[in-house]
Parts: sequence; C-alpha cells; structure tokens
Amino acid sequence: MKELTQQHFTGERALYAAQSLRVTDSVFDDGESPLKEGRDLSLDNCLFGWKYPLWYCRNVTVENCHWLEMARAGVWYTRDMRVTNAVIQAPKNFRRCEGLRLENVSLTRADETLWSCKDVQLQRVTAKGDYFAMNSQDLTVDGLMLDGNYSFDGVKNAVIRNSRLLTKDAFWNSENVTVYDSFLSGEYLGWNAKNLRLVNCTIESLQGLCYVEGLVLENCKLIHTDLAFEYSDIQADVTTKIDSVLNPRSGTLRAPAIGELIVETNRVDPAATDVQCPQVDKRASHPDWIHEED
Repeated sequence: MKELTQQHFTGERALYAAQSLRVTDSVFDDGESPLKEGRDLSLDNCLFGWKYPLWYCRNVTVENCHWLEMARAGVWYTRDMRVTNAVIQAPKNFRRCEGLRLENVSLTRADETLWSCKDVQLQRVTAKGDYFAMNSQDLTVDGLMLDGNYSFDGVKNAVIRNSRLLTKDAFWNSENVTVYDSFLSGEYLGWNAKNLRLVNCTIESLQGLCYVEGLVLENCKLIHTDLAFEYSDIQADVTTKIDSVLNPRSGTLRAPAIGELIVETNRVDPAATDVQCPQVDKRASHPDWIHEED
C-alpha cells in the first residue's frame, strides 16, 4: 500500500481514483472531490476542508479525522466505510451509502445527514441537526445522543439502544423500529409509523404515538404526554400516569392512572380497545376543542 504523509492537497480531484493508498497527518484543502472514486483507502489524522471529499468510494477506513464546515456533502454513494474518533462540522454528510460504520463520532451540524443509507451501524455518536437519518434502512444504533427535529423519517428496520433523542416528529412514516432503554422527548412522536416498539423507555411527547399501526410499549414511562394514541393500534404497558389518551383505535392499554380518557364513539369503537387502568380521573366523549353542540 502506498503511503503519503504530511501533505497539503489543493485543487479539484487531487487524488482522483486513488487505490491502495494510506494518507496520514495531511490536509485536504480547497478543491472539490479530492478522493472521488477511491478504492481501498486508509486515512488517519487528516483534515477535510472542502466539498465532496469521498464520493463513490469503496472500502475506506477513516480514523482520527475531521471535516470542517465547508467539507459539506462529504460522503455520498460510498460503500464499506468505517469512521472512528471523528468530529464532523459539515452538514449533508453520508448520503446513499451502504455498509457504513460510525464509532465515537461527533456530528455538530448534522442537518440532512445520513439520508437513504443502507446497512448502518452507529456506536457512541453525537449529532445535532434536523432530518437525521431520513429514509435509511437496516440501522443498528447504540449510544446515540441526538438534538434535532424530524429524525428517522421513513426509516425501515432499525434497532436503537441506550440513546437520548431530543427530537420533534421522530420516526414519522417509519417501519419496523425497536427502541430499547432510551429517553425520547419531542412533539408528535411516531406518527404514521408501522410496527414501532419501545422497550424500557422514558417518553415525553405532546400528542405522541398517534396514527401508528402496530404500536408496542413494554415497561415504558410516559411523562408529560397528552392526547396519546389517537387512531393507533396499541399493545401498551405503561408504568406511569398518562396525562391524557385520545381515541385509541384498538388493542390493550395498561397503566396505573390516566388523567383524562377521551373516546369519541363516532370516530372509534370503544370496545376495540381494552383499557386496564384502576384510576381514570376524567372521562370525556370529545376533546376540549369540540363543543357538545357542534
């Protein structure tokens, strides 16, 4: 394998289509697509300062490297890539990639990042930005710290563990997602999802978990969560009081207490949902925003 060290690369496609190359302690400065179409690359302690550094690459190992803000859209259409111990300031990174591994990575501007990727593993990743991981599939996530709205929209086949997600509108339109031992906070969680399973999670959400087909909650806490489960098919074991529940479509709900249970008989069949709750503070036939004369 050829080696380059302490280099300063400028100009477009500086190392275009490089193969069997190791680059260390180097800077990729102004000039687009320096490593485009590369194969069998090893990069260690390098800095990316400009756009599109790793497009259409194959078999890439990146260690202790960093992307500056202008290295935006840094990795697209690349396969079999491992990134460890990195700080990435650039948005729109990792798109339509396959076989992607990120470990100990900080994505400080993760807007529109990890879109339409397949076979992705994230371990100890921190990300800040909206629309994270949209339309990706076959994800395994452990230890994700996420600050950003509209995350995991359209995701399919994902398992998430030991994570903290501060994210409005998360998991919309998703399919086959399971989240273990995590904290989720954000309005309108999980709308229009299919087969969303939450295990040992703490959840805070305004109008959360609505319009879900195949929603499972196992040993979960719902804190400050109101108007939950609207038009959802549920199998839910909740260990805390739920502020309010609105029009669940079917299934079973177990909880120690519900502040308000709202069931509109012209919209759902009350008999289709088995509510097993020893304490319901208030029952209503319509939500507050609808008056009886309407």
